[in-house]
Parts: sequence; C-alpha cells; structure tokens
Amino acid sequence: MRVSLEECRAAGFTGAAYLDPQRVQLLEEVRGMCEANRCGQYGRTWACPPGCGTLEALEEKLRSYAYGMILQVTGRMEDDYDVEAIEAAERACKTALERLAEALRPRCRRVLPLSAGGCARCRTCTYPDAPCRFPELLAPSLEACGMLVSRECERAGIPYYYGPRTMTFTAAIFLDD
Repeated sequence: MRVSLEECRAAGFTGAAYLDPQRVQLLEEVRGMCEANRCGQYGRTWACPPGCGTLEALEEKLRSYAYGMILQVTGRMEDDYDVEAIEAAERACKTALERLAEALRPRCRRVLPLSAGGCARCRTCTYPDAPCRFPELLAPSLEACGMLVSRECERAGIPYYYGPRTMTFTAAIFLDD
C-alpha cells in the first residue's frame, strides 16, 4: 500500500509529492559542490561523499526502489536573517524524516531516507575507520547523492521556493511496499 501524502503531513512535512526513482537524475556537478567542503563534512561522515558511495552506486540503489517521495518543511522567518527560524525548519525536516521512516519500516520491505543536510547523529562519526554505528538510520543528504533538489521538485510538481521570508528544507524517501 502506497504511502499517502496525508501520512507525510502527519509526520510533520508541509509539502510532499511522489518521485519516480527511474527519472531521478544524480549529477556530478552537484556532487562537486560537496567537494568544495563549505559545510566541513566532506570525507568526514558516512552520510557525505565519498563515504555515501559513488554516484553510479547511488543511482543503481535508488532505481531499485518502487517509488519515492520528495518531502518538505517550510519555515516562516521574521526577516531575511532569522537564523533561529532557519535552524528550526531544518530540525523539523530531519525530525519529520526520522518519524516517517520509523513509521514505515514495519510495513515496507525497504526504506531509504535522504536528508536535508548531513548526518549529525553521533558527536564523532566512525568514518572511515569503522562501520556506521547506525546504518539503518543513516540518511545521506540529497546533494551528497548528486540530486539537484530544485529540478527534482519541479519534476515532482512541488514548488522549490515559497516566497519571501520562507526557508524550505527538502528531504526524500524511497520505498518498497
């Protein structure tokens, strides 16, 4: 039974749409932005390159799922520099993704969450010296997987930008019922 958009909203997402895993494009140019290491996580976690795998392996993995969903949390900001609102929206997106994945694991054969931003579950990641402590909970970022989020939103028929004084964080989940 396919996950409903209402279930996504109940988990805490403000927007959701279906994705076709066969049409998702993973781009080397997007992965290249990770290599610039602006966030400081490149080569430091299992959720970021190169620890999250090659684009070829990730594409093969995504295409093996029956369907996907693009998921969003949009926060409202008091002004363009409302850091608290931005951080709250990011936390809400990560929390909603964890909540949805947890709710779906008992009823879906496979669940692959992809997050907005990198993993911060552990204070210090085991990468590259030891396996991930929580591989079943690992949610690589969309960009780390080479996904151009704005294009995938457009393909799924969901807005990428919701207007002034908003900040939207986007995640995805791939499923086999």
